[in-house]
Amino acid sequence: VQLVESGGGSVQVGGSLRLSCAAPWSMYSNSCMGWFRQGPGKEREGVAAIATGGGSTAYADSVKDRFTISRDNAKNTLYLQMDSLKPEDTAMYYCAATFKHPCLRLTTESYNYWGQGTQVTVS
Repeated sequence: VQLVESGGGSVQVGGSLRLSCAAPWSMYSNSCMGWFRQGPGKEREGVAAIATGGGSTAYADSVKDRFTISRDNAKNTLYLQMDSLKPEDTAMYYCAATFKHPCLRLTTESYNYWGQGTQVTVS
């Protein structure tokens, strides 16, 4: 099963980026999904999570009110809209999926499938 992230890049403080994660339908249709990040010298941390239907979401306190997770089930794609970016948001961002319920968990051990990551640099 392959998850493929895109949309990372370099942005100025206060700017915006939208990350995308494409997944095969066999994985996407009934999976809980989330975004994680790992900064230099730091452990991987949960950023946001979304339920299978997209109606429920959860966020880390550090990104609440700045980031928005969403999913387009017709396109098998997960998104992370990031606004008001800060230097501390600099990290490799990963999407993750699991068939284990309940959804909305922000711990790495809750997810089975991971993408390769996309780099976000804020300066």
